[in-house]
Amino acid sequence: MKFEDLKGFAFDLDGVIADTARFHTQAWHQLADKVGTTWTPELQESLKGVGRMDSLELILKAGGHENDYTQAEKEALAAEKNDNYLRLVETLTPADVLPGMQAFLDDIRTKGYQMVLASASKNAPKVLKYLKLSDYFDGIVNPASVKHGKPAPDIYIAAAENLPVANVAGLEDAQAGVQAINDAGELSIGIGAGLDDADIRFDATKDVTLEAIKAQLD
Repeated sequence: MKFEDLKGFAFDLDGVIADTARFHTQAWHQLADKVGTTWTPELQESLKGVGRMDSLELILKAGGHENDYTQAEKEALAAEKNDNYLRLVETLTPADVLPGMQAFLDDIRTKGYQMVLASASKNAPKVLKYLKLSDYFDGIVNPASVKHGKPAPDIYIAAAENLPVANVAGLEDAQAGVQAINDAGELSIGIGAGLDDADIRFDATKDVTLEAIKAQLD
């Protein structure tokens, strides 16, 4: 992609716009303790960018409990985790927007780029509300509306909205998300270490600017 071909951005939420991942970690850790699965750094890493029910299945499987619960019981566990997470989300303020990201969002909005949220979280609208960023986005993809979650490309294809995928860049901090962007045919912008498959990579959110993206594309 050439920089001048770039017309829109699709954003992951956790780890890209705000660190709500820490709330997910706290809530999932509580649930893992409840079902008797030992919490490990490897288990925590495996949940990044993964939807709620799939995350629950990973936790149950990690402890050998995948056959211990009915579907209704699993849904109740997922709902309990979500309730705990939402209580934490209500503590968010605009000060929780990650370094540099407010300025980047302001810049691309001013310059007229399409901005769509492509988060696996069903709670993304509530998170944006507390961050006071709701008005920035032209659309928020409902993860329930796509057939397959990340690392499948469905949510990023949907996030392109009325643009060709070749004119859209996606921002992610997880490997599953980078794979989803790549498979969608969009420009992948990885934030953080170990995202070698990303077309463009930054060490931290504070490094993400239009100028820096242009410099890596030219």
